[in-house]
Formats: sequence, structure tokens, C-alpha cells
Amino acid sequence: MIILGVDPGTVYTGFGVVSFENNKLTYIVSGIITPPKKEMPIRLKKIYEELNEVIRIYKPEELALETAFYGKNVQSAMKIGYARGVSMLVAAENEIPLAEYSPRTVKQSVVGRGSATKEQVQFMVKKLLAFSPNKKIRFDETDALAVAICHSFRKNLPASKKGTWKEFVENNPEIIKR
Repeated sequence: MIILGVDPGTVYTGFGVVSFENNKLTYIVSGIITPPKKEMPIRLKKIYEELNEVIRIYKPEELALETAFYGKNVQSAMKIGYARGVSMLVAAENEIPLAEYSPRTVKQSVVGRGSATKEQVQFMVKKLLAFSPNKKIRFDETDALAVAICHSFRKNLPASKKGTWKEFVENNPEIIKR
């Protein structure tokens, strides 16, 4: 299964595409969409066009999206909501099933702790996808890849097997890079 993960934002939208076949996770591509510093409709159009292009090229079977983090700044939450809406529209127009995960759930799935830092998430994403430790990759990119990884782990476990990170590691030692 090919999964497109999206970390939505109106300044930077991260995307990551992975394949999960036979309990093997494979990196395909990732990047950051940087809309022009113009009015919101122009920013959203750029996100829409770029995500459509990623879908056209890599043909993901599912899209995983990070839910909005509600902090103290309502304006920021609304802007993330706009980017989330564009991502949802792209999935719907391309008839790609959509799954949503909270930042805490993504961190729990990838790192084992829902309160993990961005650095810890980045470290585990690099490990799981067998990146060189020196590979330069931005947080928006690793966050999007983490969403895709989270979805692949959660989607491919039978309901009776969904549980803790420790249980997943014990049940799938062949995909853990040490």
C-alpha cells in the first residue's frame, strides 16, 4: 500500500510518501510545499496544486493527515484548518480514502511516547526509513512521513493486535532497524 502523509500548514505543508508491503516500510519521496507569501486563497491554491501533483505522480492508495493542534492562538489554528481542508478536498477529488491522526497518536506510533519532541520523531523516522543519520530533512517533512508511518502501522494491524508500541516491536522485529 502506498500512503501519502500530510503535515498541513499555510506557511509550510510537509508531505511524505511511503510504501508498506509485507511488513516492510519503504521511503518513496518527501518534501515541503512553500506557498508564496501572498493572500490566503493564493497560498491554498498552491498547496492544492502541489498535493494533486504528488498524487498524480506517486498514486497513493490512502492519505493520512495530521489533525490540528489547538494551542492558544486561534488564528494559527484556523490557518492550519484551511490547509487541512485543502488536503481533504484533494483526497476526496482523487477518491483516496482519508485517515486522520492527532499529533499525540502519531508520536506514540512512531516514537512510543505521545509527548515526544520533534527531534525524537525525526530520529525515529530516519531510523525506520533507513536514512543516513547525516541526511538533512526538515521537521515538516519528517512530521508528514511520521503521519504516513503511523497510518501504515495502524492500518495493517488486525484489530486484535492494536496495542502498544512495545507489542508492535515484539510482533514485527523484522521491520525495526537497530
